[in-house]
Amino acid sequence: MASKKRAPTREIEKAMWALGHQTVVGIDEVGRGAWAGPLMVGAAVLPRDTRVNGVRDSKLLNEREREFLFDRITDWCDAWAVGGASQDECDRLGMSAAQKLAARRAIEGLGLVPDVAVTDGKWDFVSPSVANVELEVKADLRCLSVAAASILAKVTRDRIMRAEAEHYPHWSFDTNKGYPCPVHKAAILGYGPSSIHRRSWVFMENYNPWTAIRRTPPAGQTSLF
Repeated sequence: MASKKRAPTREIEKAMWALGHQTVVGIDEVGRGAWAGPLMVGAAVLPRDTRVNGVRDSKLLNEREREFLFDRITDWCDAWAVGGASQDECDRLGMSAAQKLAARRAIEGLGLVPDVAVTDGKWDFVSPSVANVELEVKADLRCLSVAAASILAKVTRDRIMRAEAEHYPHWSFDTNKGYPCPVHKAAILGYGPSSIHRRSWVFMENYNPWTAIRRTPPAGQTSLF
């Protein structure tokens, strides 16, 4: 079970350095499961000899903790960036291509060329933006640079959604950040989707009563039927 008491380490980074990779970047994404707003990918290159206390996978931290750590992490990193794919790009390209696009934008924003990227899970969404990609299950819990990247991506996306909430108050994006929850579902039933909702998502059929605003076909699909 994931625990805040267990801090991520540099063991994976050390293994990459031992193989001759000088610049190791941790990569993590947020927003893939949201109904509204962008998908974001964080990238973090850490120094070898210092660390910031309290860094954990962003899902283990509350909003106040993540915000507190954000500036400390950005000051600490040798290089960092967050890349995004808009809700329109998620609809038009499909989630896999949108995630690859956000990862490419994050890598381009670093201002350097990493030798190897470490990312969570079993799917490589970073190639060919980085020549070598190390896939590690639960890397966001185990790997310090991936955990740092998760906080950078999460805080950046949360700030975007809080700003959007001022323009779209009915959907409570300041609290739900575009993810499904009872309040969000009720808002779609009452007001329909906003202009920053992902129109190809299936919630458009299940919760949207507004027949004039239809679900759009997902990327690569010409018809919903």
